[in-house]
Amino acid sequence: MKIKTWLMISYFIVMILPITTIYALYITISSYDKEQDLENYLDVLQTFSNLEPILNNASLYQLQPMTNYEHIQKMGSDSLQINLYRPDGVQLFSTLNSPSTNTPLFASTTEVYQNLNEIQKNYRTYSLKKPVFENGELAGIYEMKLARDEWLEGVSNRTLTLFTLFSFFFILTYAVVIFLLNRKLNRPLQLLHARMTDFAKEKEISPLKTIPKDEIGELMGHFEEMRVEIEGTKKELLNHQKEKDFIVASLSHDLKTPLTVVRAYNEALLYGQLSPRERNEYKQVLFEKLDFMSQMLDDLVTYNSLQSTRNHSEFKVVDGEEFFDMLLSGYEESAASKDIQLHTHYDVESKYKVNPKQMIRLVDNVMTNGLRHTPQMKSLWIGAYKQTSPLPKWVFPSLIKKVDEWRKGGTVILVQNEGSFIDSENVDYLFQPFVQGETARSQSGSSGLGLSIAKMIIEQHGGKIMLWSEKPHGTLIACWLQEIEGDDYR
Repeated sequence: MKIKTWLMISYFIVMILPITTIYALYITISSYDKEQDLENYLDVLQTFSNLEPILNNASLYQLQPMTNYEHIQKMGSDSLQINLYRPDGVQLFSTLNSPSTNTPLFASTTEVYQNLNEIQKNYRTYSLKKPVFENGELAGIYEMKLARDEWLEGVSNRTLTLFTLFSFFFILTYAVVIFLLNRKLNRPLQLLHARMTDFAKEKEISPLKTIPKDEIGELMGHFEEMRVEIEGTKKELLNHQKEKDFIVASLSHDLKTPLTVVRAYNEALLYGQLSPRERNEYKQVLFEKLDFMSQMLDDLVTYNSLQSTRNHSEFKVVDGEEFFDMLLSGYEESAASKDIQLHTHYDVESKYKVNPKQMIRLVDNVMTNGLRHTPQMKSLWIGAYKQTSPLPKWVFPSLIKKVDEWRKGGTVILVQNEGSFIDSENVDYLFQPFVQGETARSQSGSSGLGLSIAKMIIEQHGGKIMLWSEKPHGTLIACWLQEIEGDDYR
């Protein structure tokens, strides 16, 4: 429940509780009054009827000694009051006063003559005033008042019960509000404050088991998302920094050997006594080493460029058949120069959202890797196949099922070569910078960044890359690419 909702509910309960109590008290008293009304009326009527014969004596309504009213004084009590009035409104006697203080008092004739012969009921008493006649003339007026003791006791008990219940519910409501306030506001805010403080001090923060489903919970959720994102960014920056340090160290190591060779061969060309044939050989070695260093630096620039432009590449929608015809061509000469049998085939019809330059670089890197590790007179295959096309027959039989399962839902680019075999535990490391299989980078003529760059490119296209190696057949590299369905070219 939202904090706003339960606060409004608690405020409503606190406000409505006194009103409900007062209304319940009113209903209870009204109901009790209705239940007791007839019975009390009959009792009062009987009591007043028993007193009337005594009070109808006209001699009582003349000035006289108070001792003549002693028998009436005895009739009075805490519950019964008797007042005697002359026709002119003078109060001659009242059981409310003691005999010693019972002196005539003047009262308003309007009040005395009001509501004669009618039983009047108020909260505390029943009262009845009646005139007394003698020889057809008004001799006086008597008033009887009977206290509603039993009714008042019942009302008092019900009032006490209701106010007890009111106090109980008020305390219960207050306790519940305090509990909810502590649970929904104080504790979450304290927890959030503690986590933010620990995060600011770079202390380790354990993940939250549960998050409240209210405004504080939303705030905590946003903080957790921000914390995870910041920590992820910090880890990524740290990894990038470690990766850069590793790349610099690896690059300095890999450049040291060819630079040493260049220096030595250069000195030999300048100061050594070499035959024309040896000079040509030395120059050829120098060109190869310079090409190697140039390729290494070019790969390093490309690698850094891909890292800095993640999620910012420019993609275009291309026609699959035309694009892959261009993408998979142009490797025949390189294969022929190494006496490698190259086989090219593709079956694609869909459209694709790609960065053409990056895709060309991806295929170049994978093909360069295949050409480098394919022995002379062996075969190298390259192809691209849409998701509905069967895999070509040249795929190693032991890999068909694995590749078919892996390529579901998209187009796959395959580069397979005979010859070299890679241990399964080394496969994952091959896509890391400056990592190769069995031979050293400087000896193989590779910068060690080719497959890392290929992996970054295909992942920026929302795809994936995988390598399988089967002894004694060879190695297969597969790149998976998402197809565009229908007219969704966004």
